[in-house]
Amino acid sequence: MQKIENLFEQLTSPKKVVITMHQKPDGDAMGSTLGLYHFLLQFGHKVTVISPTNWASFIGWMPGVDKVLDYERQTDAGNELIKNADWIFCLDFNTLSRTKRMEEALENALNERILIDHHQEPQVDKFAYGISNTAKSSTCEMVYDFIIDSGNANKISTEVAQCLYAGVMTDTGSFRFPGTTASVHRMVAHLKDLGLVHAPIHEALFDNGSEARLRFIGNVLLNRMEVFYEYNTALISIPQQDLIKFDVKTGDTEGLVNYPLSIVGIKLAAIIIDRGEERKCSFRSKGEFDVNTFARTYFNGGGHFNAAGGATNDTLEKAVDDFKTAMMNHKKELSTYTF
Repeated sequence: MQKIENLFEQLTSPKKVVITMHQKPDGDAMGSTLGLYHFLLQFGHKVTVISPTNWASFIGWMPGVDKVLDYERQTDAGNELIKNADWIFCLDFNTLSRTKRMEEALENALNERILIDHHQEPQVDKFAYGISNTAKSSTCEMVYDFIIDSGNANKISTEVAQCLYAGVMTDTGSFRFPGTTASVHRMVAHLKDLGLVHAPIHEALFDNGSEARLRFIGNVLLNRMEVFYEYNTALISIPQQDLIKFDVKTGDTEGLVNYPLSIVGIKLAAIIIDRGEERKCSFRSKGEFDVNTFARTYFNGGGHFNAAGGATNDTLEKAVDDFKTAMMNHKKELSTYTF
């Protein structure tokens, strides 16, 4: 994989470009791809953003999201675009498998794949150019760096700024996670200097949920959360019947895994959701407990040191039992807090 800086001189030569992200894109995935989209359009490139799946309604406000192609619904069109692209930018995922059903089309593409990502253990052999930096707060911060380092700061339009701010803000937990470095604040200050109005973005992301979602969250916290104080751990397990009862939509479970971390002493929080075809898992931690390794070891997943995910084809009951066993295996690391 060549350094991404080797692309800078080629930016002024218009190309057919596809930009894609991981399945079920979050704020950082959609923000980084659309931020890059609005940036590249200014050079005369023909650019299409393709999402492997649908996305949450709370990111439906982002400028350009109405032009994003949903691969699951428009598979033939997506395959044609991938086949004919000169560049395929792969943002916010480290392995092609994270694009779900798009993986085969990306794997077989003969054009140049370009990686911009901050997750651990990337498939570097799959990319012609790229950058992987786990020290970065978000892929949006990395796209911002790409723009600045290429000497094109003057092309940070209002649309670029809005998308990148949304992604860096959500991936840093509104700037409270450890990955919020000084460079993040400098980036935001620069975007503000350029005229970014941040309050409407927060409202669009956090103040547009349904009554059903709020009642769903209440049910989860009251009935689906277990706290294991001897392990400083909390687990939320959600059966599929809850998703049906509360008419849960894509994105409605976003952020739920963070709720237990607000309990004093809790250093590991997990959520396991029965999605029907599989059980999806998310893990968050505080301090020195490595959930990336935890997810890779027990749940076929991975991610960051303090934030990771995984999945299993086992039943919800089995997944919960496996989590509890894994938790007990790590009692020494987890049981270091005195209540």
